[in-house]
Amino acid sequence: MSTMQEVAKIAGVSKATVSRVLTGKGYVSDATRDQVFKAIEQAGYRPNLLARNLASSKSQCIGMVVTNTLYNGSYFSELLAQAAKKLEDNGRQLILVDGKHNAGEEQQAIQFLLGLRCDAIIIYPRFLTIAAMDEIIGQHKQPIMVVNRRLRVHQSHCICCDHQEASRNATRHLLERGHREIAFITGSLDSPTAIERLSGYKEALKQHGIAPDERLIVQGKWTPASGAAAVASLLGADVRFSAVLASNDEMAIGAIKQLTLAGIAVPAQVSVIGFDDIPTAAWLSPALSSVKDPVSGMMNEVIDRLIAMLDGGYLSQDNLFTSTLQIRDSVAEGPYRQQ
Repeated sequence: MSTMQEVAKIAGVSKATVSRVLTGKGYVSDATRDQVFKAIEQAGYRPNLLARNLASSKSQCIGMVVTNTLYNGSYFSELLAQAAKKLEDNGRQLILVDGKHNAGEEQQAIQFLLGLRCDAIIIYPRFLTIAAMDEIIGQHKQPIMVVNRRLRVHQSHCICCDHQEASRNATRHLLERGHREIAFITGSLDSPTAIERLSGYKEALKQHGIAPDERLIVQGKWTPASGAAAVASLLGADVRFSAVLASNDEMAIGAIKQLTLAGIAVPAQVSVIGFDDIPTAAWLSPALSSVKDPVSGMMNEVIDRLIAMLDGGYLSQDNLFTSTLQIRDSVAEGPYRQQ
């Protein structure tokens, strides 16, 4: 493995000059800097990131913790892509760490990033409680932002989407189109997002004087297969429904597939709405109606806040984002439209 001394020898400069080039501290002429970079490439030298971070007050790295069970799907693809692009535009590097399978491992992932001396950390939690995240933020000087959770103590350190209101709006739309028997496919109920969407659905029904029918609520697991299984369960229970609201687009796609296999036309007989508005939603037949979360906008705000905390500047107090309902061909008039 090559060393800084070898780089200095190839470049014909001192080791201190190589260090100044790598850390960006102290004056080095453009010609010398180019000479050092060519020597680094020739020697195959790779600086020790941790050692450099220990020697410097800033690493220009932002850490992010996301549990691996959340990696699949376009929602998290958009989230990670936007985070990487936004940080690149601001001259910073993204380090992604797996939060794995429980709150303890999520906390270990945060400690790992703190140990790397990341300038700041983004957490997209699956298991950590609100109280635990508030405590973590209060214990560390590095700025920490939490995505998709509402904190109680450190409210300016979180950005979230109002999933409950988004679900209410989607349910209201179906009610206004003349649907009364609306089936709901939940996500995994260990997810706060899934719980909020279920709550919004129930609230919208109650606001229209309709008691939620537990037979119409089926648990899914975010996958197309679980959406298909949910519809099969509804059909097997011989319960009447004219619309399906699925907690994500993947389950909505599975639901449409199962309805089609059963000879039930979408949307002529059953309307379907999903969540996340994946890129293929508009290209399905029928084109899938879906709730679009402002993922890119949320990540932009998260990183803007972190940079404001690091570099100084305006820190917005608005932390609640709203979703938009994209209506396409998968929704038609319900049987009660004219009543």
